[in-house]
Amino acid sequence: MHHIYKQQQHEITEHAIYQELARLSNDAKNTKILNEIAQQELEHYHFWEKITGKSAKPNQRRIAKFKQLANIFGLSFALRLMEKGEVDATKFYAEVSQTYPEALRIQQDEEEHEQKLISILNDERLNYAGAVVLGLNDALVEFTGTLAGLTFAFANNLIIGTTGLVMGVAASLSMAASGYLASREEDHDDTNPITSAIYTGSAYILTVVFLVLPYFLLQNSYWALGIMLGVTIVIIALYTYYISVAKAISFKKRFLEMAIISLTVAVISFGIGVLIKHVFKVDV
Repeated sequence: MHHIYKQQQHEITEHAIYQELARLSNDAKNTKILNEIAQQELEHYHFWEKITGKSAKPNQRRIAKFKQLANIFGLSFALRLMEKGEVDATKFYAEVSQTYPEALRIQQDEEEHEQKLISILNDERLNYAGAVVLGLNDALVEFTGTLAGLTFAFANNLIIGTTGLVMGVAASLSMAASGYLASREEDHDDTNPITSAIYTGSAYILTVVFLVLPYFLLQNSYWALGIMLGVTIVIIALYTYYISVAKAISFKKRFLEMAIISLTVAVISFGIGVLIKHVFKVDV
């Protein structure tokens, strides 16, 4: 009976989360469907309440967690992450339905939730994911290579970091302009060209700042290079995780693709830096 009570508490918590996310949504269609699902979760709660004979209170920490996730990362990410937890319920329903066949109807409701959520969301952060990817990918590919090349060509962290930062600011403005023009050409009603430009430029310059930071904090160029490559992997992993959850795509495939491209460019650029240093006898 304890596992049934846990499911009961889970249902009332999910009810509260869907209600809170419905309040956060500015899209009327999203709000309507989220409220419908919240009502379904409440019905499920009452079903389990009749079986256990006890009331349950929602988990306030979990509610606060998903509200915060929705505020920071968008509605799509929060909902997809929450729906992932429904997979763990399959075993529970298989066991409980032997005693309470009505539980199969609740399981069907839970499975339909995910299908509804796939179709409803109009999430601004996800609408501009392409603009963020444009800035992020370009910064990672260009600047892992650029900084790796500069590391061997100059071996002076202050020069490497300063050069990288100046180039990064200039390139971010260029990328913002490219993002603006690309968005205008696409002519999507759900995106604004100026907002696309801001997302693209911001993603680019923030990535550059994180990549050059080790060169300002450390004296050894090769340690800075190693940490910079580590930061590259972390950035790729974090963003790929976000996209894989929000868009329900494969994390492994996207992560390996981005990591291999960025690191391959870095290795090639490092080799070019070695060549330039020996050919032109650069010693800074």
